[in-house]
Amino acid sequence: MIEIQNITKRFDTITALDSVSAKMEEGHVFGLIGTNGAGKSTLLRTISGIYSPEQGQVLIDGEPVYENPEAKSKVFLISDDQYFFPNGTPLDMVRCYQTFYPQFDTQRFEKLMQALRLDIRRKANTFSKGMKKQLSVMLGVCSGVKYLLCDETFDGLDPVIRQAIKRLFIQEMEENRLTPIIASHNLRELEDICEHVGLLHKGGILFSRDLDEMKLGIFKLQCVLRDSLDLADIEKQFPILRNEHRGSLLTLTLRGSKQEISSVMEGLQPVFWELLPLTLEEIFISETEVLGYDFENLYA
Repeated sequence: MIEIQNITKRFDTITALDSVSAKMEEGHVFGLIGTNGAGKSTLLRTISGIYSPEQGQVLIDGEPVYENPEAKSKVFLISDDQYFFPNGTPLDMVRCYQTFYPQFDTQRFEKLMQALRLDIRRKANTFSKGMKKQLSVMLGVCSGVKYLLCDETFDGLDPVIRQAIKRLFIQEMEENRLTPIIASHNLRELEDICEHVGLLHKGGILFSRDLDEMKLGIFKLQCVLRDSLDLADIEKQFPILRNEHRGSLLTLTLRGSKQEISSVMEGLQPVFWELLPLTLEEIFISETEVLGYDFENLYA
């Protein structure tokens, strides 16, 4: 498990991380959501032991990660701004990483690169942006680490490759107990793979929750009521996060169980009603509105 304990990281007068605390359980995909500049990259670099926080600490399986080679060997960071040796090939990168990750699976790396049709003897700096991302992912997957930190990993990849990498992550989780931590500003990219999500904004985590639990406790209700007083009855029984009117159609985002909401609506007998699950993006918009944040400035 990765434990982030009240860490603060500053760069001169800029506070990149402000008293951040979170737990990332092994065996689950953790999605770290936030816009550019929210602190995602800084947090991942701190988790990997590159940065030392001014306050707090990061524990990898109970051990501090900073200046601890044993803890660092359990983590691989796929940075958004990847670095490759000048004139180096993928094989050169493999030889480098074998020094830090003794469990690196060279045979599997060559097999995966062949499946992606990437030449392991070609200079990496001649690869396209998407090809470099694929190379970085293959290096991380084959390193044999327990925790794979992904910083905007899917950005720049075509849809087919994105799905292939997600399937690869799931396979690694089942066979080798890999735990991916994926940071992204694109909520739609993470919805079909993440089990736990955290929202990072202005250097702090607003909340960190299980995605399934969130989806079971918040719904979108679309209805046409017979009496305007019926809305007051709904508001008395359920916290309303959003309220939208389009003619006679009322759309409410509210908290509550599916059974409770259905029971109330059946009792009111409206002209029409429908209960819909929310997307990950809709959930975060609703949650941040409650906390007083302007969601239009939060999401790209």
